[in-house]
Amino acid sequence: MKPIIGVTPDFNPGDRQDMGGKEPTYFLRALYTKAIEDAGGIPFILPLMPDVGAWRSIVSQVDGLLITGSGSDLAPETYGQKQHYQFKCMSRERATLELGVSRVAYKADVPMLGICGGMQSIAVALGGTLFQDIDSQIKTSISHQPTYSATKMAHRIKIEARSLLRRIAGKATIWVNSSHHQSIKDVPPCLRTSAVSLDGIIEAIEAPDRHFLLGVQWHPEFLYERHPIQKKLFQAFIKAAKAFSKNK
Repeated sequence: MKPIIGVTPDFNPGDRQDMGGKEPTYFLRALYTKAIEDAGGIPFILPLMPDVGAWRSIVSQVDGLLITGSGSDLAPETYGQKQHYQFKCMSRERATLELGVSRVAYKADVPMLGICGGMQSIAVALGGTLFQDIDSQIKTSISHQPTYSATKMAHRIKIEARSLLRRIAGKATIWVNSSHHQSIKDVPPCLRTSAVSLDGIIEAIEAPDRHFLLGVQWHPEFLYERHPIQKKLFQAFIKAAKAFSKNK
């Protein structure tokens, strides 16, 4: 049996000019679901339900969770800060689901993969904080939101020894793409940093006491068809989801 992977969508409540305009619309980059399918999973796009009972029901029905990136930023109030910078967009509905299911899935030890903003959501859900805007708050030598395509590599990252990510990648240093203006500031105690960029930005997190919880700041869905290490991320995630499914 192929594992069922819950995938979080983005949401336009009807106040945007794009993505459905005035019509409330769920939307999601197809590369996320294709990467899950190609790795051997069945993607299931989740409804943006706001209550803990629904989150528990969702988590009980899936074998893994992909917390996606792209689109909206988390409201700073979700990590105990006031908003100091202008954000392109935020989605209360999406944030509520992602933070909620991340907490429930962590407690249940359901395999989780967080990508870009999804990694940030996992960190915040478990007690972490963010830099609201990298360029405004940190002196950095790397452009973390370049103008060229995410299909191109942007910079290198250093991977911690004896980490889950190191076991998957098999290397201490790899190249990644980049498309983010926020990053993790404080990693919650239950997680560990498993990779950083050469200028110190946190690029990956994981949970040592869980079977599979990995967050990456880059977008492997743009890269996995051409770069074997990026493909291994999705394969390792689906492998963990299969194991979880068998042991339910």
